[in-house]
Amino acid sequence: MDTITATRHRKLPLATPTDLGADATREISAALTALLADVFTLYLKTKNFHWHVYGPHFRDYHTLLDEQGAQIFAMTDDVAERARKIGGTTIRSIGHIGRLQRILDNDAEFVSPDDMLAELREDNKQLTAILRQTHTLTTEHNDHATTSLIENWIDETERRTWFLFETTRRER
Repeated sequence: MDTITATRHRKLPLATPTDLGADATREISAALTALLADVFTLYLKTKNFHWHVYGPHFRDYHTLLDEQGAQIFAMTDDVAERARKIGGTTIRSIGHIGRLQRILDNDAEFVSPDDMLAELREDNKQLTAILRQTHTLTTEHNDHATTSLIENWIDETERRTWFLFETTRRER
């Protein structure tokens, strides 16, 4: 392939066929792309805390965060492929994630285990709110497949929040 042909091919739209309208495709794929940025952010933070947790509950917390990280990572491909299936595009780089993420990073050198779990609990609660907003959008556009996926992701995210809450609850 010569340079001129390659340049032309890069400018071609992906044009995945869908019966959703152009507005629905644009709005839903944008929402899914932002969601994907948040999911990657939460995944990396969960793994960060998994790698750096310490203390008397190390094994329990290390295992919990590893399981949660795996569940969060499993969402990424489904979110991205759903955006593509409806004719949109999605994340292209780490920089793209940084421009879209709403869940904050944690680059601190030291975070206590209780603070790690509390921060992840709040991040998962924030992700649930983002998922509910996206659910409203997909429902408005009659995108039943995306709506159904989101309902499962809400349930998984609420379960992670619950586990993090119960893990940090102290007896009175």
